[in-house]
Order: sequence, then C-alpha cells, then structure tokens
Amino acid sequence: MSELRVLPVPSGAAVLGILPQLSAVLDGTAPAALPVPAADERETRRLMDALRPGDPIDDGVALVVATSGTTGVPKGAILSAAALRASGDATHARLGGPGAWLLTLPAHHIAGMQVLLRSVLAGSDPVVIDVSDGFDPGALPAAVESMSGPRRYTSLVPTQLVKALDHPEAVASLAALDAVLLGGAATPAPVLRRAVDAGIAVVRTYGMSETCGGCVYDGVPLDGARVRIDDDSRVLLGGPMLASGYRGLPDHPAFAEPGWFRTDDAGTVTDGVLAISGRLDEAISTGGLTVVPQVVEAALIAHPAVRECAVIGLPDERLGRRVAAVVVAEPGTAPTLAELRTFVERTLDTTAAPRELHLVDALPLRGPGKVDRRALESRFG
Repeated sequence: MSELRVLPVPSGAAVLGILPQLSAVLDGTAPAALPVPAADERETRRLMDALRPGDPIDDGVALVVATSGTTGVPKGAILSAAALRASGDATHARLGGPGAWLLTLPAHHIAGMQVLLRSVLAGSDPVVIDVSDGFDPGALPAAVESMSGPRRYTSLVPTQLVKALDHPEAVASLAALDAVLLGGAATPAPVLRRAVDAGIAVVRTYGMSETCGGCVYDGVPLDGARVRIDDDSRVLLGGPMLASGYRGLPDHPAFAEPGWFRTDDAGTVTDGVLAISGRLDEAISTGGLTVVPQVVEAALIAHPAVRECAVIGLPDERLGRRVAAVVVAEPGTAPTLAELRTFVERTLDTTAAPRELHLVDALPLRGPGKVDRRALESRFG
C-alpha cells in the first residue's frame, strides 16, 4: 500500500512543468496521484474532501481522475499506467500515428490530461492555450502555427467548436490539423456539418474518466475497446483502458461485472457502430411518458435561431415534470416558445415539445464541456 498524493496541475504554459512527472506516471514509477487545478482552491478542496489524498491506495494505481458526474459529489476513477498507455497508443493508432498536440482544455480533467499524456508518449511537448479565463478562438492561429509536424492534433469540447466556427482564422487553423477530437458532450448535428464543410477533420469521441477518456471514435471502438448493449439499452464498455473501480467505493454497481463499466448512457450498435441516444438518468417522465432530453435537443438545434440549447424537466403539478428548453439564441434572433414547439413537433411527438422556454446568454457547464442540467433545474425550477 502507498498513499495517494496531490498533483497540482497549473494552467497555461506552466503545465509543461509536470510533464516529467507524467512520464513517470506512464512508466509506473510515480506514486499514485490525484490531479487538481492548482489555481482553483475551492475545486481543489472539493476534490480532496471527496477523494482523500494522504490515505492509503493500492499499489499499481497511476492516477485517480475525478469524474464530472451529475450527483455533485465527484467520484475518482482509478487508472493504472497500463490503462493510460493503452488509451494513448490506441488513439495514435486510430489517428494515423503519434503527433504534436495542442492543449485547449483544463488538464486536471481526463480530456486535457490525455493531451499531456499522449504528448509524452509521442515524445514532444504540447502547445498550450491558456483557458483559465475561458477559451479564446483568436488564440488558435498562433498556437497551431507553432506546432511541429509531421502530424498535428487537438481536442475540443463542442462549446469551443461553436465559438471557433464564428472566427474564420480559427476555422482555417483547425482545418490545418490532422484531427480535431471532439468529446465531453454530444455534438449538435448542425455544428458538425459546419465544421466538416469547413474542412475540419472532426473525430467524435465517446468515453469518460472511467475509460481513460474517449475509447470509441466516430462510433467505432478503439483497438482493444469493447462495447455491449444491455437489455435496457444501457451501454457497457470494456477493454485495456478501463478503470479498476472508484476510489473508496469498492462495491459500486458500475463496476459490478468484472471487465466492464456500466455507463448511464442508452445506445444502440448497428453494423459495429455505436450511437448514443441519451442518458438514462436524465430522462424526463412527463404525463406518464418518457422524454429523452438529448433527442429533443437534437431537434431544437436544427432551428436557425437556436445556437445552443439544453432540455430539462421541471416540477409540474399535473404532469409530474414538464419539458422546458433553455436556449442560447443566434445573435439578432429571439425564438418564441410557440415556434420552437411547432418546430419540434415536425419530427417528434407532441409530448417532447417544450412547454416552457428560457433564453440565456450562456449555458452553465460542469467538467470541461457538459451542460450542468442540475444548475438549470435549480435556476428555473
């Protein structure tokens, strides 16, 4: 037994200072570490209180990476050096070989951490954009220009891509990369089309801290990764990049079946390609029927006045929960509830059409890119 140690992860270029330690993490020679944001004392305290650095931990653990789950209490995915290497090697194999990486995400989360770890595996330092004060697409051209070849990659979340698509120079920079990994949340179809039409080599990734980040690219599992669908449409993931469990939660049902992780996502596999339909724990029961928020969001985002959106369930005396839409409108537009209801009803049942609309300037996020539905429900419920 050893002790879990804190790994303060700086923002900006200072993050390069932890690369030697991450090299030791991948070699299996470093003590087990809990990445925390060095500049965010409150978040660091939250993670430390939940995941208890200083307490014993099994030998062979490389990192304990906090999840960005929906409960408000972070869980810590226990990752081995072998799992982290398997993830990085499988990623490079799928993308066409090792290359230089551009970091645009907070590196204490798994997506940003993997950019650093893949850089170590590739034997090159990443180029870093400081996102401590938010993501500025205007920083992309200089950052991409400074990247060495022969292959160049980055990883974004959908909200960053939405911002970048409004900046022609940023779009041109992203289009110059060999791959732009896009994960952390579902990518709206119109956003994906705009990116592809602009020549950006988007690779949609699916995974989580429990799988060392993305383990399914464009619906197809990476080498060694496995996907299974249970009878309730739940997605299960397996493979060498799988976590061994959660810190301090040895009997958690997500890891009850050896070699598999039970996600909270519903999905289907057709001809070997995985499609995610939504989260089982976010389904809205309204009037005795079930509405999947992500399905409604996919319908809403196709409306020309909707830039970003989230669908939530709010308490309702008659229905139990009513469907509400929270929308960031395209500049110069002001969509109404009536027109959005009509628009949704063109493709979905009336039950799925929102009964309430809130226009906001921005959607709250948890983790690097997931919409914080709990915050929206608290605000508007």
